[in-house]
This record gives sequence, structure tokens and C-alpha cells, in this order.
Amino acid sequence: MKKLLFVCSQNRLRSPTAEQVFARWPGVETASAGTDVAADNPLTAELVAWADLIFVMEPAHRRKLQRKCWAALNGKRVICLGIPDEYDYMDAALIALLERKVPPYLPQLKAPQ
Repeated sequence: MKKLLFVCSQNRLRSPTAEQVFARWPGVETASAGTDVAADNPLTAELVAWADLIFVMEPAHRRKLQRKCWAALNGKRVICLGIPDEYDYMDAALIALLERKVPPYLPQLKAPQ
């Protein structure tokens, strides 16, 4: 089982959308978090330690992740998807972007039919 963590700022739009989209993939477990203190689900060292692969939406999220949870990263791969904060939760355009950008990092896993 591959554990994916999706990170944005508030954990209200982009990362929860990604969590939902990839939760239905076989062989994948997902979670999401936000880097801001007021995030719906704030980023913690425990979440970072749990994840096999971490996806951040913007370079600022990578920097905050590295500052906040440096020790928990322990050499884990962090991928920046380059998705700006301009989409609503479960926005069709956001889903299309995620479905294009994330699967190349999951080559051994197949999309649900």
C-alpha cells in the first residue's frame, strides 16, 4: 500500500480534492493537510512520517514543510505539482490537473476503471 500525503495552505480546496481523487485508486492510501496554523487539518510530523510520498501544491508549501517537519522528512520524496490556489473543491479543472500530474509518480499503480 502506497501512502500519499497532499499538502496545500488551508487544506480546504486543493489537497482535500487530491485526497479524494486518489483515495479510490487501488493500492493507495491518502491523507491531506495544510501548512497554515488555521488549516482544517494542520500538517504534523506524524503525517509526514506516515507518508511514503508527499505532494505539495506550490513551492511555498515545500519550504514550510521543510521548516516545520524537517526531521520527519528523513529523505522522503517531496513533489511540487505547481497548482495555484485558484480552484474550488472538486473543481473539474483541478481534478483534470491532478489526474495529469500525479500518476507519473505512481508508475506501478493503475488508475481505477
